[in-house]
Amino acid sequence: MALGFSDMTPEGKRYFKELEKLAKLEVRVGFQGDETYEDGASVAEIAAFNELGTSDTPARPFMKQSFEKHEKELQAACDQVNKAIVAGKSAEQALDVLGVTVKGLVQEEIVDGEFAPNAPSTVKKKGSEKPLIDTGHMRQSVNYVVKKRGG
Repeated sequence: MALGFSDMTPEGKRYFKELEKLAKLEVRVGFQGDETYEDGASVAEIAAFNELGTSDTPARPFMKQSFEKHEKELQAACDQVNKAIVAGKSAEQALDVLGVTVKGLVQEEIVDGEFAPNAPSTVKKKGSEKPLIDTGHMRQSVNYVVKKRGG
């Protein structure tokens, strides 16, 4: 005699229901919405220019490095998603744990990442050799959202 879904405890049913929801969701980490700097420049566009570089600015891939340099932390955060569901959290609540972790890793990389130095003209203009950090607005604008896949 085979056991079926109807033979599970309420906790088991809830767990598998949340796993089904989890498979339909994703976490998007980056720059959400239309946030701008005081001069009207788009935070998302400036972040993309820094990530990918331009014709006169070297790439400073803080997003890419956030994932490449922190594989163990990311795996641990993914493990926490399952543990959160086992502990009774919803799929959305579990993915919030992952979103907060990845957001923090991206913000940390903006501050501590190893990037091409600023040009002397940039150092003179902003008074710092530290790439990606001027006002802190871009770093503070990193956020995450839990969404339906493909949505």
